[in-house]
Formats: sequence, C-alpha cells, structure tokens
Amino acid sequence: MLRYAFRRLISFALALVVASLVVFFSLEVVPGDPAAYMMGLNARPEAVEALRAELGLDRAPAQRYVAWIGGMLQGDFGTSYTYRAPVAGMIADRLWVSLPLALYALALSTLIAFPVGIWAAARRGSAADMAVIGTTQLGIAVPNFWFAMILVAVFAINLGWFSAGGFPGWENGFWGGLKALTLPAIALALPQASILARVMRSALIDTLGEDFVRTARAKGLSPGQALRRHALRNALIPVLTIIGLQFSFLLAGAIIIENVFYLPGLGRLVFQAIQQRDLIVVEGVVMLLVFAVITVTFLVDLAYAAVDPRLRRG
Repeated sequence: MLRYAFRRLISFALALVVASLVVFFSLEVVPGDPAAYMMGLNARPEAVEALRAELGLDRAPAQRYVAWIGGMLQGDFGTSYTYRAPVAGMIADRLWVSLPLALYALALSTLIAFPVGIWAAARRGSAADMAVIGTTQLGIAVPNFWFAMILVAVFAINLGWFSAGGFPGWENGFWGGLKALTLPAIALALPQASILARVMRSALIDTLGEDFVRTARAKGLSPGQALRRHALRNALIPVLTIIGLQFSFLLAGAIIIENVFYLPGLGRLVFQAIQQRDLIVVEGVVMLLVFAVITVTFLVDLAYAAVDPRLRRG
C-alpha cells in the first residue's frame, strides 16, 4: 500500500508542476496589459511603466513564474493588482463560503443517490426502477441554475423559509450560515445526485450478475444480504470516481450558483478578477482549484486501493 501511495504521490507532484506551467503561461499570453487597464485610457505611458515596475510586470515571464511558485510554496499568492491586498487572504475569506457549500452539496448528493441507486438496482425492471431512471434523467437534463431559480421562487419568495441570497458570515452563527447555503447546496446537489444514482444503479446491476454473487445466493443468502455483503463493496469503484469528480466540480464550478444567490465565494472572486484583469488573483484561485482537484483524485486512488487489493499488488 505504501509503494502504491508513493507512486501516486509522485504522479500528483508532476501533475501540479505541469498544471502550474499551463496556468501561468496561458494567462501570460492573454491580450491586454493589467497596468494599462488599471490606469485607464488617458494614462501617460511613463505612469503605466511605473505601475508595471511596481507590480513586477516588467520582469521576464520565467522570473515571474519562479517568484510566483516560490511564493505559493510559502503561502504567499502575491498581491492583488486591483485591491492591493494579499491574494491569499482574499482566497481564504472566499474559501470559507465555497468549501462548505461544496461539502454540503456533496453530502446531500451522496445521501440522496446511494439509497435511490441501491433501491432501483434491487428492483431492476420494475415500475419503481423505471420511475427512478426517468426522474434522474430529468435531473441530469435540467440546468442547476434553473433549479436554483425555482427554489428561490418557492422557498424564499412564496414561503419565506430562506433568504433569496447573500451570506451573513459564519461569525454571526453556524446555523445562520448553514441556512444561507441550503438552497444553493440543494440546487448544486440535485443534478449531481441524479448522475451518482444512475452510476450506483448501473454498477450494482453489473456486480449482481457476477459469479461470486450467484455463489453467495446459492449458499443461502437472501438477495438483500448478497447485495449488502458482496455486491455493494465491489460496485463502489466507479461510484468513488464520480464522487471525487463531483467534489472537484462543486468546488470549482459553482460560479453560476454563487452569482444567482449572491454568495461571496471563489466563483464570484475569479469572475470579478477576470473582468478587472487581475491576473494574479485568477492564477492563485485557479491553482488552488487545480490543487484541490488533483488532491481529491489522489485520495480517490487511495480509496480504490483500499476497496480493491488488486490495485495495491499491481
């Protein structure tokens, strides 16, 4: 297991290096000058050059890349061109909204999908199974921002149970913050739960047809016992893949939902930074999201090895 984890850790480090190169140099070739944008159309050339020197934009790209990587390794993501504030602090403030939102949505998605997928697989071909397939197909087809608007119309405007948007801050109470994230989390979770439930159902149906499950049934286990004791664990590998991908998507791809509910998360931060050509903020946020995606992938690989010993031996 340790050798397997070490090999995956080396792949993890190499992927981070390649991702950092792609992120930095992709943004470097984006047309436009942040200093000229900040100074405005009527700025004098010498004033723009002075600002470029102050921001470090006059150095060679390779020098700036090395300085950027060295700073991130020490927890310094640089200083925002627009707000003149440390990028690490700005990201940390927004992360306390985006990370709980992603975890909340992932928990809801898993709690919905697991029992629904298992229930449908155990009743394959029945009317209940067909109803689950139809409902999950609808959940996949409908965009999550449409779910968000429906939730706001029903539960915020008509019933008044939740606020229509905004975030009070965790310092004003845990339950108040959790309540503010509930509708956005449901809007994010419903499409992901539909995907996960279908994967859970398909994986279980495939596993229930294996010889070892039939052998367990021949030894006297009931269908439910064979499913819980033998089929479920062996069906978890594709499910773990989807859960890992979903967390990465929920953390990195919630920009639309954050804008619908006016949440001060990473999505809105990177959207505003792109508008203002604040490239150092964009680079910092994107690299953080890349790190989160690769870390989740690494943890999913370790979960694979825990579920399937053949991977450890391989």
